[in-house]
Amino acid sequence: MVRRDGTGPRIARSVTGCAECLAWGLTHARGVCLACYNFSAPGFGHRLGDCGACARRVPLKDGYCRLCWCEAREDRVDAAADARSAVVIAPHLPGVRCHQLFLAGMTRRRAAPRTTPRRPGAKGRPLKAPPTPTARPDRRWTQLTLFPDTALVRDYTAAAVDLRRGPAPDNPWLAWALHVAHTTAEARGWAPDTRRGMQRTLVTLLAGHHDSDRIRATDVRIVASGHSVNVDYAAEILDVMGVLAEDRPHVFDTWLAVKLDGMTLAIGREVGRWAHVLHDGGPRTLPRKPDTIRTYLRVMRPALLDWSSRYDHLREVTRDDVLAYLRRLRGEPRSSAATALRSLFSWARRSGVIFRNPATRITTGRREHVLWQPLSSEDITEAVAMATTPQARVLIAMAAVHAARPHQIRAMRLHDVDLADRHLTIGGRRRPLDHLTHTVLRDWLTHRAQRWPATANPHLLISKESALRYGPVSAVWMRELRGLTANLERLRIDRQLEEAMTTGPDPLHLAMLFGISETTAIRYANNARQLLETPHEATASTSPGTRASVWHADRNRPLGSR
Repeated sequence: MVRRDGTGPRIARSVTGCAECLAWGLTHARGVCLACYNFSAPGFGHRLGDCGACARRVPLKDGYCRLCWCEAREDRVDAAADARSAVVIAPHLPGVRCHQLFLAGMTRRRAAPRTTPRRPGAKGRPLKAPPTPTARPDRRWTQLTLFPDTALVRDYTAAAVDLRRGPAPDNPWLAWALHVAHTTAEARGWAPDTRRGMQRTLVTLLAGHHDSDRIRATDVRIVASGHSVNVDYAAEILDVMGVLAEDRPHVFDTWLAVKLDGMTLAIGREVGRWAHVLHDGGPRTLPRKPDTIRTYLRVMRPALLDWSSRYDHLREVTRDDVLAYLRRLRGEPRSSAATALRSLFSWARRSGVIFRNPATRITTGRREHVLWQPLSSEDITEAVAMATTPQARVLIAMAAVHAARPHQIRAMRLHDVDLADRHLTIGGRRRPLDHLTHTVLRDWLTHRAQRWPATANPHLLISKESALRYGPVSAVWMRELRGLTANLERLRIDRQLEEAMTTGPDPLHLAMLFGISETTAIRYANNARQLLETPHEATASTSPGTRASVWHADRNRPLGSR
């Protein structure tokens, strides 16, 4: 692990003493345990300094380090004179003179388990009634704003109200917000902690709200982060109410400004216009994927920086400059750079930015595709051994048995899985469900129902974040088996290659079975044909490979024989 900003030396995790609290256990990052790593997070504001009790230079909270806070928590049990002293820790901090060391992650005392199960409704505080259904406040008249919302800096700390001690403030906008948050929580299956945090956030933001007020998104981020609430969820509720003023910089604009840094003013301005056309679409063009725009700028940025050192505008770039840059590249980077430069200068010519396209009629030659080799049994065994969670086993089964792409797995919904009829729908194509995938999906659905019983997300795969909304899991969550030879993409390729080598290099069969294009099917068929013509590959293989589907040959057999 490295520092939070990615700099500094890399320190491996190990079982040793924490560098800050001296606890013995597994270090998380920078040689400290997980609790100390979170204690020094920038969001908590625990700055580095000299501790008031032990005089060590470590991150401090109210002048004392985390080790002294843990010791004061133990001292209050013996030194408490009343009920208040048994709860408050701060008065015991100045008296810390020695420390009782402990094991990492074992500082919190756990209560003894219940001897009898809790009976619902027998004991405990009764549940609070849900908020009263409220509609949008009637705005018959509105107090005009004297200053714009962007010019005012609001202080929401004075509006903090403890809902455990009293009712919410009497504000029609707050009552409407609490009702919207309650219906959203019921629809999405929010946990009780998430509901309470959202209520505290809305009370802080809307306790003194007026009809003409607008709440800035930056203020929502500050207040919601203080209550450990997802900022997007809070902003979504305020946006539904129509009181949100979006002032956060767009992620794409921030990324683009970094990439354009170092270019001349005219070149950077025109490249920025071209990137926005790709991102937002034009009069006759559709928006491109963000990965496409990132790839284009990544491969052409060295050329733009070089031209910025000699030229002031794209009109000065000649055909020789383009060819000189492409000569320095080989293989896939050369082809990608040529495509990106053709896109840039074609747009500039259509828009009237340049008079002549210097990248026209520039070819990079025929693209030679990679000759994929079958995975070895060791690589497949390693990938299976790494699948220790139910979701990891689902990902491997979808990629290794059904050759599903990651975005197709993410988009799968619950109605796409028919366990009773043993059928599966991937990418709009209905496929028979084999015994292995049937077992893996049944285990995952059982785990999903136990882990998130109240979620309303219709997707098959969910996480702790997506369970609170309706969208699919993120692409980062899907990065299983990263660092291995047999990752998800490699398993998908090996599955299609194994099918071509088992049933014969027939492009039509591959296109019908996996739903791939004719060009891709022909490429896999040629790859399999070259492997089969090699004397080494023509012999019997000792590798089990990924399971080849034979449903087209035995579709009339009983389901249990598949």
